[in-house]
Amino acid sequence: MWEARPKPDVVSYNAVINACGKDAQWQRAVALLSEIREAKLEPTAISYSAGISACEKSVQWQRALALLREMLEAKLEPNVISYSAGISACEKSEQWQRALALLRRMREATLEPTSATTLGSARARRASNGSRLWRC
Repeated sequence: MWEARPKPDVVSYNAVINACGKDAQWQRAVALLSEIREAKLEPTAISYSAGISACEKSVQWQRALALLREMLEAKLEPNVISYSAGISACEKSEQWQRALALLRRMREATLEPTSATTLGSARARRASNGSRLWRC
């Protein structure tokens, strides 16, 4: 006899996406975001933030920024976690200008950066200034 299994909801997906991020399984985390839509559910800001964080932990800055764009296209407002993870992914990949651009967007959205975000942006500023001097 078949047992009826409950269908996962967005909260369940979010928990698994978060767990994937902690285990450096960024591809699975991104795939789960697509599965949410396939299950006729809508990803939330928490869903995207967990996916962006998973990409950040695996230094996948391009995918992290793509998820931020998708989030905006879905009319979801990135939160401090979304921006901070995107900034960190860019900083880890030495994408200093992108990190600073995200920090500007974060401030324009009237979100307060965390101390970790501020540290990452300080590194980005130093590196960015250094790169301009190097090119002179």
